[in-house]
Parts: sequence; C-alpha cells; structure tokens
Amino acid sequence: MADTRIANDDEDHHHLLELTVRDLDSPDLEKSASAPSLASNEIIPLLDQNQRPRFNIFSSSSYTRRKPREEVIKVSESEISPLTQFASWVWSGSRYSGLLCMALSSSLYLIMELLSLSFSVQPIPLFETAFLRCTIILILSYICLKRIGQPVFGPAHARKLLVSRALVGFLSLFSFIFSIQMLPLSQAIVISFVNPVMASIAARVVLHEKLKITDIGGLACSFFGVLFIFGPTLTVQVGSEVKTESIKGNHHIYAVLLGLFSSITGGISYCLIKAAAKASEQPVNTVLSFGLVACPAAAICMFSLESFVLPAFETLISMIVLGLLAFCAEVLLARGLQLEKISKAANVLYIEVVLSQLWIFSTGKAGSSGLFSRVVGCLLIVISVSYTIYMGPAKDTE
Repeated sequence: MADTRIANDDEDHHHLLELTVRDLDSPDLEKSASAPSLASNEIIPLLDQNQRPRFNIFSSSSYTRRKPREEVIKVSESEISPLTQFASWVWSGSRYSGLLCMALSSSLYLIMELLSLSFSVQPIPLFETAFLRCTIILILSYICLKRIGQPVFGPAHARKLLVSRALVGFLSLFSFIFSIQMLPLSQAIVISFVNPVMASIAARVVLHEKLKITDIGGLACSFFGVLFIFGPTLTVQVGSEVKTESIKGNHHIYAVLLGLFSSITGGISYCLIKAAAKASEQPVNTVLSFGLVACPAAAICMFSLESFVLPAFETLISMIVLGLLAFCAEVLLARGLQLEKISKAANVLYIEVVLSQLWIFSTGKAGSSGLFSRVVGCLLIVISVSYTIYMGPAKDTE
C-alpha cells in the first residue's frame, strides 16, 4: 500500500511530494483497517494539524466503475458504418490498398467525365474550370491537413520534393490544356494515356525502380488496347485533317508535341508524388502543394488568355461537385502511388478506358463501325490490369 504526502514550505514556496510504500501484511496496516473510522469502503485521508498533510492516491470502487477496454472497443466498432470500414480497408487495411486506390481514382475521373458531359448546361472556358477546381482542391487539402494535425507545408525535409511536384504537375496540366484546345478529342485521349508509360520509364530513371519484363508487357498490352479502341476514330480524324492542312499549317504538329510534353512531365510528376508522399508520410501534402502553384497560375491564364464567363447557378453547382470529386481522385492517386510500385499502379489507370467503353455499350451509343476493335481493346486492357493486380502486391515488397 502506498501513501502520498505533500508538505508546503512557506519560506521556499516549494512543494514536497512523498510516496510511502507499505507492506500489505504489516500489523500497522491491519490495525488501521480495523479502526471504526475506516469502516466504509473508501479510504479517508488522515489529516493532523501536527503532522504533514496527507492525501491518499487510491479512490473507492464507486469512482472507478468503468467498462472494460474490450467492451469500449466493441461498442466503437459497432458504431462505425460499413462505408467507413470499407474506406479504411481500402486506404490502409489491405495489401492491395495501393492498386485499389488507383482503381478508385480512375473510376472517379470517369464519373467526372460523365457528369461533365451529362450536366454541362453552360460552356465554361478551360482555364476558368481549372481555376475553380484547383481552388476547391486547395481549400479541401488545407482543411484536411488542419483537422488531422499535420503541418500544412509538410515537414522540412520533404518541402523540396513538394515544390518540385507542384511545378512539374503545373507544367503537365497546363500544357495538356493548351494541347486539348487544338487537338481532336480522340487524339488527346491517346496522347494522355502515354502518361503511364512515361511514368514507368521515369520511375526507372529517377527512383531506380526495377522494371520487369512483365511490367513492360502489361503497359504495352494496355496501351495497344487504347489504340485498338480509338484507332478507327483516330484514322478518320487524321484523314479529315489532311484536307484542312493548308488552313491549320503546323499547329497540329505543335499541339501533338505539346501533348507529348504533357505526358512526359506527367510521368515525372507521378515519381515526385510518390517520393514526396513517402517523405512527408501524408499524400494530402502533395495535393496541397499542387493547388498552391496551380491556383494562382490558372487565375493569371484565365484573365489574360480567356474571357471570363459568369457561370449560372446549375453550372456552378456542377463545377463544385466536380471539384470535390477531383480532390478525392487526386488524394487516392497520391495514396496509390505512395503504396505501390509506379509501373503497376500506373497500369491500373487504363481501367478508366474500359469503364468508359462499358458505359457507351450500356447506353447503346456504340455504333457498329469499329465495334470489334473496341471489344479487342477492352479485352487487352482487362487481361493486363487483372494480371497486374494478381501478381503485383504479392511479388513486390518494397
């Protein structure tokens, strides 16, 4: 048994804390236990004017009635919704978490594309759209980091990587916006899906990741699937552009080169996202750093290169919804790259093409022309991504 004593020294104004340990079998303790003053189940502190004041560190059983820890844990787990449990499992509860995050990110990008096509009630310039989207991403990233108690600008040792990721990501985004304004949609899509290939090559050079034959074969299979899907449309558009070549001049070549530059910088950006997310231990920091650079840059381009269009209420709501989805997609992308090897994580991004084709087939918008090549392309991508998911996390332990 232990008694704690506190003594006050008026001259030095110091407090002395004394802890006395007694043997439970001692006769003094038995006498004190049999005294009438201690008949209750609560031990009363002994106070004497001639002695140093005491207080007992033990409390009665009536004040310590708590539920066992196991019961508290069970109650808290039962109150968690299935959606929250699934999100926690996807984020860090499975060895497939990296690939699952990439798949969910691709799915969200597809949902954004479908929403923009279905609910576009008012045409908005691209830089204005990019400005609002980057602003929403910046605000949500800041709120998220403040709520979880992480430093907004990341740890000091990771800030160079975060700044590099922001600058390279900014170059990739804005070069893609410029190229998509001058290229047909199918050509822009094909060039944008060179990005995973460039990311794998950049990972081999920058991060020294091992690039196996199976990784190269998976990426090649997926990219050929994209060519099978968009090949017929691409041929028709190229043929129609030959007739107007005298009007366009060399603008088409510049647009293609700008699109390739966007893919190269996008691949390097993936490597910087992975390195910065690992260094800062928080993928949201990479999203915030990108917003800090892209938001003011988009504002400058919006006012200097385009005419500002005031969006209607319905258009503004749809743009805000797309901004929220973009934030979730960016965070999942950063988390997937943080957890998984880049060549495998980037290959999962091709699943967006398959999902878009399935949506076209389900809505009956797919014409008979090029149907066989589309089916072959989807099969190639499905085989490649399935093999990556089957072989990836079990074999690669980084």
